[in-house]
Amino acid sequence: MNQRVVVGVVAVIALILGVIGALYIAPPDLDKTEVRYFQAYPEARNIAPFVLTNHHGETFSETSLKDQWSLIFLGYTFCPDICPTTMAELNRIYPQLQQLPTENPIKVVFVSVDPKRDTVPRLADYVGYFNQSFIGLTGEHKDLFPFARNLGMMYAIAESTDKPDYLVDHSASIVLVNPKAQAVGRFKPKREPGKLSVSDAEQILADMPAIIAAQ
Repeated sequence: MNQRVVVGVVAVIALILGVIGALYIAPPDLDKTEVRYFQAYPEARNIAPFVLTNHHGETFSETSLKDQWSLIFLGYTFCPDICPTTMAELNRIYPQLQQLPTENPIKVVFVSVDPKRDTVPRLADYVGYFNQSFIGLTGEHKDLFPFARNLGMMYAIAESTDKPDYLVDHSASIVLVNPKAQAVGRFKPKREPGKLSVSDAEQILADMPAIIAAQ
């Protein structure tokens, strides 16, 4: 057997061993290495000091967001479509989110931007209906507006609140805050003709392992 043949055989064996090693010794996990849907902010945004009230009537501030991953969504309990749909989707994937390997728990935070109607008891009933582990927040507009802007979101009440059924326009994205209490990006809603513009829960579930691993 000449030298060229020997070198070729050795190369083929090395290639085979490399493939076997890649597949069985260190199999690739695309879910943990690739972010496909999450839109990261150019820089992480420190959450400015704020004081809101949670659905238990307790003070909730920027320090309450530390040492956990927070999926934050703006809305209101009288919302007819986007809010209940998004909350139901987050509840659907919540058990799987809790199984992800992370030292910091993953929390869902619903921020009501309708303080006139969303009292603490009503907020407690609302978030509890979807999941007892979800966190509900409310406060005065002077505190809610800057908090929403800090997250990269907005809301507006375009009609008189004297009407019992007034609507509130608000961002439908879900913002992710890391365990350092920094807003790092968002999951934007899918926009399809004839369908509600809501964030895709499966996209959140697909990207969270990679986001966590990158921290």
